[in-house]
Amino acid sequence: MKTYDVIVIGGGAAGLSGALALVRSRRSVLVVDDGTPRNAPAEGVHNVLTRDGIPPAELYAIGREEVAGYGGEFVTGTVTTARRDELFTVELADGTAYQGRRLLVTTGLTDVLPDVQGLAERWGRDVVHCPYCHGWEVRDQAIGVLATTGMATFQALLFRQLSDDVTLFLHTAPEPTDEQWEQLAARGIAVVQGKVEQLEVEGDQLTGVRLEGGRIIPSQALAVQTSLRARAAFLADLGLEIVEQENNGMVVGAIVAADAQGATAVPGVFVAGNVTDARATVMPAAAGGLMAAGGVNADLIAEETRLAVAARSR
Repeated sequence: MKTYDVIVIGGGAAGLSGALALVRSRRSVLVVDDGTPRNAPAEGVHNVLTRDGIPPAELYAIGREEVAGYGGEFVTGTVTTARRDELFTVELADGTAYQGRRLLVTTGLTDVLPDVQGLAERWGRDVVHCPYCHGWEVRDQAIGVLATTGMATFQALLFRQLSDDVTLFLHTAPEPTDEQWEQLAARGIAVVQGKVEQLEVEGDQLTGVRLEGGRIIPSQALAVQTSLRARAAFLADLGLEIVEQENNGMVVGAIVAADAQGATAVPGVFVAGNVTDARATVMPAAAGGLMAAGGVNADLIAEETRLAVAARSR
């Protein structure tokens, strides 16, 4: 079995960025990708300098071509198990296995959507989550914000920058604090009590939000808060656990913890992108992949230097 310097698990922005840096450092690299990026439903990727609006599949195709141009290899599949003896071995769902000296895990995360009828079918279109990713595309529309956590007021204020017509549906979220009520009123954000039951769609366009009881509030776009969980169950056999990530006292997702260069608690295993930072969009994920690649290469160099010194002293 061929042994790679690095096996990169995940072929999105973080994985391809890390792989590119590693192959340019003359490392043998295998990228294992299951072909299901988180942003696949989106028409375009935004806030990517020189590539704003590019379809996700096209962006990743360009990245794969660049990595392959330096000798990087690719395999399509889902990693189900990772273990370590002297080397790391990753096994895929189809039973194939690959060995590497280091692992760079960039598998991203899963968005668990609120349980509202019709919402999943509109995800990534007129049901969005990030004002920086999709806000310009829904500007000046009637934007609803579906509240499920205490972060909903902040999300509503973010989308208020993009439209004068913003409605906060309290749904299952806690009641806003007195300060939040004041903020919402000051910014002219309407607040609707009651649980949202389903979305109203006409001609493949979102037209409204139906509450329990039948009341319909017109809406052309709906911002939601998803539950975010790292796609990293296969790391359990290595002893890596998924932990909660907090931001301003609020849990924003479940991730694999790492240091600034992506090193985890397990020597030789590095992570980058959404799998370790639930807040990262495409550009920060790519930057994280580059940083982690530097950490991986430095770790390999330290090992190789140690072995060379030991051999020279014999």
